[in-house]
Amino acid sequence: MEKHEQITLFKEKAEAVQTSVIEIGELQQAFLYAIEVTKKQGGSTIAAPGLAQKDSDALSAFRALCEENGVTLVTENLRSQIGKLHTGFTVADHAVAETATLVQDSSSEDVRIATMLSEIHVAVLPASRIKADAMSLENELKEAMKAPPSYVAFISGASRTADIERVLTIGVHGPQELHVLILDENVD
Repeated sequence: MEKHEQITLFKEKAEAVQTSVIEIGELQQAFLYAIEVTKKQGGSTIAAPGLAQKDSDALSAFRALCEENGVTLVTENLRSQIGKLHTGFTVADHAVAETATLVQDSSSEDVRIATMLSEIHVAVLPASRIKADAMSLENELKEAMKAPPSYVAFISGASRTADIERVLTIGVHGPQELHVLILDENVD
């Protein structure tokens, strides 16, 4: 399956579970998107754990944009901010197109808090990290599990549950919304 087909399949499957998916050409677009979603919904805090380790320049740019827009950016010690975090912002490690599933190394407690306890989760997904199916991720998952203890999360849409009468409730055990921003690293 070609990369374009994987992206198309991922988008179709994600939209079927009410996940918002857009394609972007640069990380700054993701920062602006997260700020806009946060402000539009009355939030004031974005949790972005792990960004400092991945790209300190990007973190500085995100922090400046947040300050310009009156949004607080929190990158560590998220446990002390529980209840105040509106938007969790992460960069996905991998994805599975056939199920629109994000695969996230969640060994860090801060990453788990951002992805599970924020009202909204905005995930940047580099297009090159999308695989056709779960079996295509075998080598990457084996590598991730070499250094115990490991915690790998598989995220498919917003949190949802239903009671015995089949009444669906969104956001009980995690974010109410999932937004996936597919980053095309080849766009200049």
